[in-house]
Amino acid sequence: MRIVLDASGGDHAPQATVAGAIAAARAWGDQIILVGDEASIRAELAKHDTSNLDLPVVDAPEMIEMTEHPAQAIRRKRNSSVAIGLRLVRDGEADAFVSAGHSGATMAGALFILGRIRGIERPCLVTHFPTVHGHALLLDSGATTDCKPEYLVQFAQMGNVYAQKIANIAMPRIGLLANGEEANKGDKLVQDTHGLLQQRSDLTFIGNIEPKDMLINGSADVVVADGFVGNLVLKFGEGVFKMITTAASNNIKAEWRKNLVLGLLPALVALILPGKGRWRALIAGLTGLTLPASMAVAPLLALRKRMDYRSHGGAPLLGVNGIAIVAHGKSDALAIQNAIGQARNAVEQRVVATISHALETVELVPSA
Repeated sequence: MRIVLDASGGDHAPQATVAGAIAAARAWGDQIILVGDEASIRAELAKHDTSNLDLPVVDAPEMIEMTEHPAQAIRRKRNSSVAIGLRLVRDGEADAFVSAGHSGATMAGALFILGRIRGIERPCLVTHFPTVHGHALLLDSGATTDCKPEYLVQFAQMGNVYAQKIANIAMPRIGLLANGEEANKGDKLVQDTHGLLQQRSDLTFIGNIEPKDMLINGSADVVVADGFVGNLVLKFGEGVFKMITTAASNNIKAEWRKNLVLGLLPALVALILPGKGRWRALIAGLTGLTLPASMAVAPLLALRKRMDYRSHGGAPLLGVNGIAIVAHGKSDALAIQNAIGQARNAVEQRVVATISHALETVELVPSA
């Protein structure tokens, strides 16, 4: 398999991108094409053992800055890592593209260079959103902010196929994100979309769901929203998780000091007790010192692992005629490796062809 990686994209490039590419190539034996500033990429590769790994480098002398307008940058900077990488996919020289760089440029470039799947009017990003019961697929999580009801129906159709092929859910339950379960809740976009989704026989539409239902009840496998709302939910969720873990960490540190004092008291008593009593007191002291902290840390670490965006790596952009993965700007080597894993999984499951075929067999809702 041939995966193009934007080696100059992301807050920690090229160190993280090169390290992630090496880990992916070593794990799966794929060709990882590194696109970006050739000199810096090769300098970073020289720090690692890359023997028997297929890691070609393609020079991209232009860089798209985070402050640039996405569409204008793609048109103006044809020799950027994003533009060159996506052209490799379009021209059949690679199977997928991954970038942790300018997400807007990646989405705009995918739309202009790869084009849309026939029948799809706007693309969407699909994100694995952690819930109490596992994960829900949230889409759109940021690709298309100004939506029509017809776009959201198409998002639901693509999410349905993605859930079947990638998440192995035979009959995905589709929920529409709203501020209430009743059909008349939400703004005009949500209300009109609700009516259209009710008419779809090809989808298992369960109606409106509130954000808390998505997180706690596990009622929907696929949650549909416009890109503005979906991106806010995603970023708010990241913020809430950071707040919880920070508060819990601070609390554990405070409790540790108290447990240290309480645990040392039996240990001090043990010094003056004779025989077996000394050892019992010492064990009690050590238990009082370590058990409360370990009981608090274990579930916190488990939650942190489930909420960690690095475990999924990136969000696939659905609706374009090729595989493009948008990774987090703060991606480290592990996140980059898993984003490449997302890309190869989408290639193996023929996600683009499957969505195209699925949409050919159902009646699409034309945009008004």
